[in-house]
Amino acid sequence: GQFLGGVWMTVKLSVLSILFSLLVGVIGAWAQGSPFRILRATVGMFVTFFRNTPPLVQLYFFFFALGSVLRMQTGTGGSVPMVSSFSWAVISLSLFAGALNTEIFRSGIEAVPKSTVEAAEALGFTRLQIYLYVVLPLALRISLPSLGTNLVNLVKTTTLAYAIAVPELLYSAAQIWSEQLNVREM
Repeated sequence: GQFLGGVWMTVKLSVLSILFSLLVGVIGAWAQGSPFRILRATVGMFVTFFRNTPPLVQLYFFFFALGSVLRMQTGTGGSVPMVSSFSWAVISLSLFAGALNTEIFRSGIEAVPKSTVEAAEALGFTRLQIYLYVVLPLALRISLPSLGTNLVNLVKTTTLAYAIAVPELLYSAAQIWSEQLNVREM
């Protein structure tokens, strides 16, 4: 039962992180194509920071640095964290993979032929319509191999949530091993 609980936690962590990282990637790639220099610079700094720091360091930063600041007072005078370790893991892993997805989608968008965009403009599409109905589907098709690799890597990276006590598969296996000495099964 404990092992299946760990599998279920890993699945939840993976699915939520994948969904949020795709959302971050799409929004970030769209913002990188913005005419506003400040927005492009902000997204560029976000991508640079999250791509160049290890995900374990990011997990520790969110959980220990931000988690110690974001606390609520209880009725008995104690304090409890506002955000759970599972939520910090989802946030951290989503931002890490989202930064990589931003670059993947950006390169896919840049690979879409300019003539296709010009044809959509000639048909009277707005910038948002061109992005949603023309560029994004083509960019997704171009980006699919790299995106698949990144999302598989994200699922493998979920084992780092063990470091902040998220009871995912590795955590459950280590607990079973230490409690029952079932080394071969784990």
